[in-house]
Amino acid sequence: ETGAISLQLRLVTGRAESTETPTVFRWEETSEATLTLREDQDKPVLAYNFGQITNPNVPEKDPRRTRSCYIHPVWGLRGEIMTDDFPRDHYHHHGIFWTWPHVVIREQEFSLWEDKGALRQRFRKWLCRSTSPNSATLGVENGWMLDDECLLTERVWITVYRTGSLGRFIDIDLFLLPHVPVTLWGAEGKSYGGLTMRFRPPSEKEARITVPDGLTTNDLYETRLPWADFTSRFGTDETLSGGTIMIAPDHPDFPPTWLTRHYGPLCIGWPGIESRTLEPGTCTRLSYRLWIHSDLPSAADIQQLYDLYTTASQLKCLSANAN
Repeated sequence: ETGAISLQLRLVTGRAESTETPTVFRWEETSEATLTLREDQDKPVLAYNFGQITNPNVPEKDPRRTRSCYIHPVWGLRGEIMTDDFPRDHYHHHGIFWTWPHVVIREQEFSLWEDKGALRQRFRKWLCRSTSPNSATLGVENGWMLDDECLLTERVWITVYRTGSLGRFIDIDLFLLPHVPVTLWGAEGKSYGGLTMRFRPPSEKEARITVPDGLTTNDLYETRLPWADFTSRFGTDETLSGGTIMIAPDHPDFPPTWLTRHYGPLCIGWPGIESRTLEPGTCTRLSYRLWIHSDLPSAADIQQLYDLYTTASQLKCLSANAN
């Protein structure tokens, strides 16, 4: 059984046995607010912004001018930047982020999506910062802070696997631990609220969004999907690349609803438009896999990788239960 799990994990991460020199990962604090991961010493993979990032081009009185606790940039396999931050069409979009437009605490409503109200995500401490020949892991503890009071502890685990022939795989696990009752829900009619990845294509017309039914021509609203892919040009040439967000099979309300927009964002909506109250003493886990790839994969190709991902997840659960 252990061998089967190992095989599935190697297949799904593109890490077959090799005699090549092991990849070297390195975490580097590239500013007082940003931690960057590099592979093979100098190839950037992603950056985690733990400190406050301010865009002086956003009006001073706009609460979206400053934010923290998110992933940006995410680089493609050729070094192209795939994500956007502070786009002019939606200042509040920022790389890979996890926020909700409706947050009710003690009968007061806030929006972490657009930073309306005094509630903010703030970095508290590092849980882990490690590397190995085949992966790099970052663990972060953030707080949903109202002034100096932490109302919810947010733990984020990011695991980046060695780049292989299939591309690069990144696991993101979010853990929400409320200290008071916290009620969440998504945008009416659209459902966004939760994990979002804002891509930056040259134009909406050049974006291609693929779901299990194939390429989509229209944006999707409140659509239940196990995965979705965004492919476009991101660099200076005509080469296509993209990213697929995959939902773990043990995700709450699997599969959740999505909003997909060709101008840039893939938005997972959990709990969607129906509110959900997180009670103190509980832990909500939201797990995802991001596949960074070249070219334009078919729905069948993506589904095959997704099936391997879900099988590996189930085998890991069986192994854990057996132990």
